[in-house]
Amino acid sequence: MHRFTIIGAAVAVAIGAGSAGSLAQAPQADEALIKKARAIHERVITADTHNDIDVRDFTAERNYTQRLDTRVNLPKMIEGGLDVSFFIVYVGQGALSPEGYDSAYKQAIAKFDAIHRLTEEIAPDKIELALTAADVRRIAKSGKKVAVIGIENGYPIGEDIKRVKEFYDRGGRYLSLAHNGHSQLADSNTGDNNSEYVHNGLSPLGRQVIAEANRLGIMVDISHPSKQANLQAMALSKAPVIASHSGARAVADHSRNLDDELLLALKKNGGVAQAVALGNYVKVTQASPERTAALTKLEEEFGLPAGSLRGRGGRGGGGGGRAVGGGGGGTQTPPATGAATTEPQRGGGRGRGNPLAQLPDDKRAEAEKRLAEIDAKLPPPPRPNVKDFVDHIDYIVKKIGIDHVGISSDFDGGGGIEGWNDASETFNVTLELVRRGYTEEQIGKIWSGNLLRVMEQVEKVARQSGKS
Repeated sequence: MHRFTIIGAAVAVAIGAGSAGSLAQAPQADEALIKKARAIHERVITADTHNDIDVRDFTAERNYTQRLDTRVNLPKMIEGGLDVSFFIVYVGQGALSPEGYDSAYKQAIAKFDAIHRLTEEIAPDKIELALTAADVRRIAKSGKKVAVIGIENGYPIGEDIKRVKEFYDRGGRYLSLAHNGHSQLADSNTGDNNSEYVHNGLSPLGRQVIAEANRLGIMVDISHPSKQANLQAMALSKAPVIASHSGARAVADHSRNLDDELLLALKKNGGVAQAVALGNYVKVTQASPERTAALTKLEEEFGLPAGSLRGRGGRGGGGGGRAVGGGGGGTQTPPATGAATTEPQRGGGRGRGNPLAQLPDDKRAEAEKRLAEIDAKLPPPPRPNVKDFVDHIDYIVKKIGIDHVGISSDFDGGGGIEGWNDASETFNVTLELVRRGYTEEQIGKIWSGNLLRVMEQVEKVARQSGKS
């Protein structure tokens, strides 16, 4: 189905052996395991349901046909054997006002246009936009890479329900009603940290949006709204829902992860939880007080957002970058109601995951030097690895079954762990699944089968509604 290099295979073996000592120690056994995993990885459709984008990487001069410093691009997808990338139309939460809605809408349209530009003008021979589950299978079989569009945050809908259909017509195939900060549609998971809510779940407009998503054939995404909003969404939706990038809260206690009550409701709904490879969502870690104090001082000295450096992980910077909900260690401060989450906080290429990239060149050089000194003297906690990530898959399988779990990275939105630091290392996830005894049929379900089943059921509900 796809070709990929095996550069990451030895890395995964080392990670597995070094972290748990559970991979077969004999080199011949390792080689046999890798060969088996490689064959499975070739045959299944591998889908990552959450990859953030920056429109600056979708131009004629700079784009995903090149091996950019983004965690996802076509060369890295080919190298790692990643077939399907859900490119995300993300807009950070801002003011619930006409001006805020207008700005959010313009940002969203720019990202829709960027994805269409890649698939229709820049590289139509290499990647194609899928609008249905059947499209995903057809395009993957053709040898081209598959793009699907997900919408993270319903904020750009504003108060105009007609925009749901507009976003569907532009290719959006899943929609989250909130992000970090309460939207006009739903309370955010950030409210679960301080028990401060606006709607006590979904707003009346949010309920209308779910009905419209069902009518059109858009998957409802429960990764960012509050627990009550998600329970209400699952009770209301006529079709299965997804959590496009959420882990198991029993494994990593983060408000963005799904607790057992939500997982059981998701099973009853028929949906799927796409476990996410992002920092503290995989494994909650805490920097030493001395490191936290040093980073806080550096943030203050250079005028950086509070917490922006404290979200940094270890090597590679995975899981950092966002002042809210960051990854590999440090504190996390939820935003106030309607608080803005600015675009530069999203991690990824050209330093977008590094708040220092926003500084002038001279100040950035000095800040980088000082940060390197802090890292050397007060190292960050170790980054989570592929083994830690698959622990979430194991837990979800045991709790609600093999038919309700999938995979996401949140690459270029802060995601990245040891062993799966970018799309080129995608094979390592399959290798760890094989190491744990998952069969090819099960791995196919985890990588894409469950998600495609939900897509098909959502499409069926839309057909039955007689959408126009």
